[in-house]
Amino acid sequence: QVQLVESGGGLVQTGGPLRLSCATSGIIFGSASMGWYRQVPGKQRELVATITSGDITNYADSVKGRFTISRDNAANTVYLQMNGLKPEDTAVYYCNARARAYRDTWPMDYWGKGTLVTVSS
Repeated sequence: QVQLVESGGGLVQTGGPLRLSCATSGIIFGSASMGWYRQVPGKQRELVATITSGDITNYADSVKGRFTISRDNAANTVYLQMNGLKPEDTAVYYCNARARAYRDTWPMDYWGKGTLVTVSS
């Protein structure tokens, strides 16, 4: 069974920091590409940041210099450190894994249920 569980969301003031965590199970984490996406009502889900198994990172232009994605392979966990938060960062943040599950042959995309981040004006 594959599970991705986000945590760390909540209400924060403009400019504040927040760290999101995504704990995974059931996937071969060490070879997985991980990512954070976000979505607001009425809008398409958008990429925030990705990190490959080789620790190559990629960020949306809107978060460059403010957000940092990282991973802890020993803990099967990916993080998103968010600094200098803005109201426009308010969204449900989803964890994504492009990974092979144990007992499966093909890599697939897996998603967490999301965690809400609300940045007050």
